[in-house]
Amino acid sequence: MGKVSYPRWAVTLGALVLVGPVMAVGPAAADDDRRSAAVVRTDQGAVRGTVAADHRSFQGIPYASPPLGALRWAPPQPGPTWTGVRDATRPGADCAQLRGLPMDAPSEAEDCLYLNVTTPRSSARTPRPVMVWLHGGDFRFGSGDGYGGQRLAAGGDVIVVTVNYRLGALGFLAHPALAGRNGSTGNFGLQDQQAALRWVRRNAAAFGGDPGNVTLFGQSAGATSVCAQLAAPATAGLFHRAIMQSNSCANPVQTRAEATGAAEEFARRIGCTDPAVVAACLRGQTPARLVETVGYPGAGVDLGPVIDGHTLPVDPAEALTNGRLHRVPVLTGMNRDESRLVVWGMERVGLNCPAPSPEPCPLTDAQYRDQVRGMFGDHAEEVLARYPRDPAQPASATLGAVLTDHDYAEPVYSAALAFARRVPTFGYEFADEDAPFFTEGPEPTFATGAYHCAELPYLFTVDYAEALTPTQRRLSDEMIRAWSDFARTGRASWPRLRPDAPYVRVFAGGGGSGSTDFAAVHAYDFWRSLR
Repeated sequence: MGKVSYPRWAVTLGALVLVGPVMAVGPAAADDDRRSAAVVRTDQGAVRGTVAADHRSFQGIPYASPPLGALRWAPPQPGPTWTGVRDATRPGADCAQLRGLPMDAPSEAEDCLYLNVTTPRSSARTPRPVMVWLHGGDFRFGSGDGYGGQRLAAGGDVIVVTVNYRLGALGFLAHPALAGRNGSTGNFGLQDQQAALRWVRRNAAAFGGDPGNVTLFGQSAGATSVCAQLAAPATAGLFHRAIMQSNSCANPVQTRAEATGAAEEFARRIGCTDPAVVAACLRGQTPARLVETVGYPGAGVDLGPVIDGHTLPVDPAEALTNGRLHRVPVLTGMNRDESRLVVWGMERVGLNCPAPSPEPCPLTDAQYRDQVRGMFGDHAEEVLARYPRDPAQPASATLGAVLTDHDYAEPVYSAALAFARRVPTFGYEFADEDAPFFTEGPEPTFATGAYHCAELPYLFTVDYAEALTPTQRRLSDEMIRAWSDFARTGRASWPRLRPDAPYVRVFAGGGGSGSTDFAAVHAYDFWRSLR
């Protein structure tokens, strides 16, 4: 079917030191045990974290040197070393960015290559699986410390590592003037992720983890990152399972020509147009100016992973087709109402109002048809026939279903089937229609259902996780068991996905978990027929 032309609103968004069982021999002994459990010796030096009743937390550990000065737009270099004990009770700075989701925060920091480690409180007889999280955010927003690993670590009995990586222009500007000696440029954020995985291989054992059992997992742009690392030669052997949430290896990344064009447009917008000095001009810009020029999705410059012939020699979508990805078990899936978040954003800013308005405007039936015709062109009438308006639902819900099935379900399921032909693959769908919405910001004007990002508070400690009901807490426990069991064994508690067995595991509240024919629910054959 080719690329759909979307309106702007549619592009949103060592060894362990003295850790043993707690001995109840008096307050002084307990305090000594807590202090010793808080100190771990990494290959760079000792770090002191915090110890809670059920977990330990080590934040702000530098896994690479600060990418400042000559290291801006350069591969990450080995991290610093230190004597004594480094404080690891607070996160490091977020990488430079505007504010994205309500849970994100703006930053102007370049010194941001930090990671966070969360472990269960108790010691274990055998090393624990390690789960390395790559956050989402369109490669321009987000941070590792926004995803607290407490519930996943303690409930799943795993080690959780969350990672900052360079974003936006500082992470993915593929301008030819910035090319290294091998001729490649861009993908600095992917290289940061690889440096973090090497750090995990060297230091997992110090935190009680198994460097031979590492799961790389991510959501949205983080899932795209997992796909890229599956196709990257440098990550061979650095991870042993992969989990992709709400994105797919079937979606192509930028070609070198596309990335070069985006980089040149970025340079033009920022005022670096003289070819003789463009590199120096770019290096002279402040992080704030770089972030401002990247802007927001749909209005700024789209930057992300690129086929550069070095870090990423081939598009992950092509590698998936020809089987040249790392052969590791895969857990992949999405949320049932992914695109309702996009449609809510459209209503929130009033882009569908008859005139500019500071107030949200519900989508009308006529606007629904206009949006479909604008996006799908010659196929619009087929789409409208397949997705007729339900008078019992707002038009926003119908448009959300169209975008969910086209943008997410078809590529996610296509990729899952391709994986299933080569490696053990397990599919899931998150479908809690009452999932809590973000704590900050206005309430949506319609039911957002299992929207993009809705599964995150069920796996991580994020601000809107506090809104989970007791029933949703039980669903959270179920999902944590599923994710951690997959990390532990490379298998799920439900059958493998196969082309002749299209059922995936559904995670829903109120006893609604089970299985579903994913292809039928999301009109998979219909969307494939339009390609």
